[in-house]
Amino acid sequence: MEKTAQQRYQDWMESDVLDEASKQELAAIASDGKEIEERFYRYLGFGTAGMRGIIGAGTNRMNLYTVRHASQGLAQYVLAKDGADKGVVIGYDTRYYSDTFARETARVLVANGIRVYLFTTIHATPEVSFAIRYYGSASGVMITASHNPKEYNGYKAYGPDGAQLPPEGSDMISSFLEKIDIFDGIKLISDEELDSSPLLTRIGEEVDEAFLNAVQKISIDSDVIRSVADDFKLVYTPFHGTGLRPVTEILRRIGVKNVIVEPNQAKPDPAFPTVVSPNPENPEGFAMAIELAKKENATIIVGTDPDADRVGVVVRDAEGEYRVLTGNQTGALLCEYILSSKQAKGLLSPKSTIITTVVTSDIGRVIAAHYGVQVVDVLTGFKWIAEKIAQFEETGSNVYELGYEESYGYLPGTYARDKDAVGTVMLIAEMAASYQAKGMTLYDALMALYEKYGYYEDKTVSVVMPGKDGMQKMADMMARVRSDMPSELGGVAIKTRQDFLSSKQYNADGSVEPIKDIPSSDVLKFMLADDKTFVAIRPSGTEPKIKLYLSSAAESHNEAQSQVNYLLGAVRSYLGL
Repeated sequence: MEKTAQQRYQDWMESDVLDEASKQELAAIASDGKEIEERFYRYLGFGTAGMRGIIGAGTNRMNLYTVRHASQGLAQYVLAKDGADKGVVIGYDTRYYSDTFARETARVLVANGIRVYLFTTIHATPEVSFAIRYYGSASGVMITASHNPKEYNGYKAYGPDGAQLPPEGSDMISSFLEKIDIFDGIKLISDEELDSSPLLTRIGEEVDEAFLNAVQKISIDSDVIRSVADDFKLVYTPFHGTGLRPVTEILRRIGVKNVIVEPNQAKPDPAFPTVVSPNPENPEGFAMAIELAKKENATIIVGTDPDADRVGVVVRDAEGEYRVLTGNQTGALLCEYILSSKQAKGLLSPKSTIITTVVTSDIGRVIAAHYGVQVVDVLTGFKWIAEKIAQFEETGSNVYELGYEESYGYLPGTYARDKDAVGTVMLIAEMAASYQAKGMTLYDALMALYEKYGYYEDKTVSVVMPGKDGMQKMADMMARVRSDMPSELGGVAIKTRQDFLSSKQYNADGSVEPIKDIPSSDVLKFMLADDKTFVAIRPSGTEPKIKLYLSSAAESHNEAQSQVNYLLGAVRSYLGL
């Protein structure tokens, strides 16, 4: 029988392995049943994105013991795949305990006889993905909670392709973890034994150089940067994360002379003191960078999250005001720039393909059609984009041009198999310089895009539902919608209702058809009768929140915006949010 939260709490308090500081932390909540329940009602889930949670003592928290537990499960997975000699790459970002968790992971893996390649300073997630393929290793781990608030950390696990583990890999690790005691089932060596082990390789600058060289190769037209370099100004903020060195270096290499770093957000700091959350999706995080851009008369601002896999963009409009772009807008601009530039150079082919997700705006699809480029839809999560890249390379069926998500993640090349802010910032700078050479800002380019393809308005709304109660509320909400799916929203008829969990599409005429080539996932998507508007509902896989995605297209920006806002009200009313 599965233990209760109270029983797990007692096990931890009585453990000889648990350190004294953790025991004191737990002793302080001895009379707080709700807090004990939150910390111990489950083991932190190990999914296809690894695991992520609040730092603290408990089975449902990120700490030395849950990290060791996950690492023992990963070790058994690597050994089952005969990957001990190939080894595991381990990287980490600037968050609290990231360096400690990285070393704990190494201590467990080496204790299990597995070779380890360990980054010894903070590095970006995409470089860890790159390093896995560089070394030909069996797996990889990145200690990061990406763009989450400072209270969080996480454990991203990767396969030999440099992509996050597919469901079969994470399921296999989860099955191992169920049989491993979190205290007594862990193989562990000392720090001294780790440092002297022949199985440990410390990763040096050669990987940094190889990564930057690979990124630079995807540049399409660096000459255009040099043509405007004297007048082109870019403000950059790394939001206290890992992006400072690789982003500024790649911009220097392609000829951007005037990179102005926001000094208050440049220093790595796990407290992220200048922002509520280090997430480029949040416009308020750019306040300092916008003030700096005004002072320096810069036309563009870019910001990367703590592990430098996501990037946000701020552009100056016709009135001189700075506007934060959505992930969909940046994706659309990149689509147009990459496809138009490659077409002009004769680099597109009938096999050229972009990959987007089922909750990403349809404007990318319209742009791709204009250039005769194919579009493949996948679920949210870059592992699915990486999976398609691998299929393309294996079969030769398609040529990858760009993959992106609405959540500020882009991959403009195949050197990594996770989203990459470093390469994306490089192309954004190149794109902005290209338009500047034509007398246009990126805001002008966006308006031209809408004139050409129609006005698209997209909105993503996150409703936070923390703790055990929140998890249950989300599950109940999704179950309720599935049991009685709407035929209209706000008086507008729904044409198709897609349930990606059952892999079925329900049409307005009563027919049902399978959703093909997309794995099962807890996502619902409703396409309205105009064929230009959709709503999707999805519980986050990494955060305690449910996410609503809305998109609409119209002949004017105001009309599209009005439609989305009206629809949001209808969806909130329907869901009771």
